[in-house]
Amino acid sequence: QVQLVESGGGLVQPGGSLRLSCAASGFTFSYYTMSWYRQAPGKERELVASITRGGGTLNYADSVKGRFTISRVNANNTLYLQMNSLKPEDTAVYYCNARTLGPAYWGQGTQVTVSS
Repeated sequence: QVQLVESGGGLVQPGGSLRLSCAASGFTFSYYTMSWYRQAPGKERELVASITRGGGTLNYADSVKGRFTISRVNANNTLYLQMNSLKPEDTAVYYCNARTLGPAYWGQGTQVTVSS
């Protein structure tokens, strides 16, 4: 049974930091490109960052470049998103995504709220 379980979300003040984790199970994690997406209320889901299977290629949305860092530990089947200098516009539900040539997998999401 495939599972992606996000954690680490919460309420943080502007300028603060959070670290999201995504624990994967039920598939060969190291075979998959992993990504973080987010969806704010009333908006479409958008790609935040992605990392290839071996971690050699990273991609970021322009809105988070220089502030967010995606990483993975294949030995632990875990994906991370370090978020620094958070802004109110980063408020959203953040989702973990796994994809390869077949169907993609999604987690249930974790809420991030940036507010004073």
